[in-house]
Amino acid sequence: MTLVLGDEELLAEREVSGVVAAARAVDPGVEVHDLVGGKVTTGELTQLTSPSLFGDRSVVVIRNAQDLPKDVITEIVTYAKQPSDDTVLVLAHPGGVKGKALVDGVKKAKAAVITVSKVTKAGERLDFIKGEFKRAGRGIAPDAAQALLDAVGNDLRELAAACSQLAFDTDDRTIGIASVARYHKGRAEVSGFNVADSAIEGRLAEALEQLRWALGTGVAPVLLVSALANGLRSLAKVAGAPRNARGAQLAGQLGMPPWKVDRVKRQLNGWGPEGLSRAIQAVADADEQVKGGGADPAYALEHTVQVIVASRTGR
Repeated sequence: MTLVLGDEELLAEREVSGVVAAARAVDPGVEVHDLVGGKVTTGELTQLTSPSLFGDRSVVVIRNAQDLPKDVITEIVTYAKQPSDDTVLVLAHPGGVKGKALVDGVKKAKAAVITVSKVTKAGERLDFIKGEFKRAGRGIAPDAAQALLDAVGNDLRELAAACSQLAFDTDDRTIGIASVARYHKGRAEVSGFNVADSAIEGRLAEALEQLRWALGTGVAPVLLVSALANGLRSLAKVAGAPRNARGAQLAGQLGMPPWKVDRVKRQLNGWGPEGLSRAIQAVADADEQVKGGGADPAYALEHTVQVIVASRTGR
């Protein structure tokens, strides 16, 4: 049983994937059940972790474990005291007060705990960039890492995608600043963030024009998908923030600079929960297609932009 604790989404997802991969390394035929906290029902865990007549092994992943109902939390804490030998249970919890009884209970039961720390400092983001290239068996010069951070921004998903694309497109053992400059040159004017802003604000024609220009100048589809996802995640964060939080307090809680919070608040006009959910799902589908699941990344991106605009309330 493993508890992945922390709200740095990308790193938490990687830790969960690592546990699943380790289980598959032991048994390639292991069955994986991927659940969302708010949708887990009483008795479901017991059913999934019950011993199989055929000795089959399984992995149960519960994401957003802070949203688990109280009776399910009780069920999990009880299970944690005597887990099944045939089941690997992975809980992903962002930390904080919500669902704290679950965290305390499984810790007391001696579950393995992987803590994912929030990346907040520039130096930590530079270390992240270096780590991404190391994962790819490559290196990056310090000035090139800084240039990449300046060009892409602070979002870890954006940075990971940029690192992956650079490693794929270049042959140098150590990525230099010239490679970073060549890859990002001329793209500041129309970046993925411009496309995302136009789509989120409902400007369909402008968003499509910017998207085609960006693709035509060589911006990687994966970076454009990541920008769209980042914009929608920001909407969701601000929409779900406590109504009594204001200014610097709200910015601190959300991990965004105040100017970005103000901009996202303006962008929220016209958005409702159902539309936001549809748009996020569309971007998730596009992410799969541009990473090899579809035949035409450009079409997938255009379709996604159209869905985002149409998903705004009243559209």
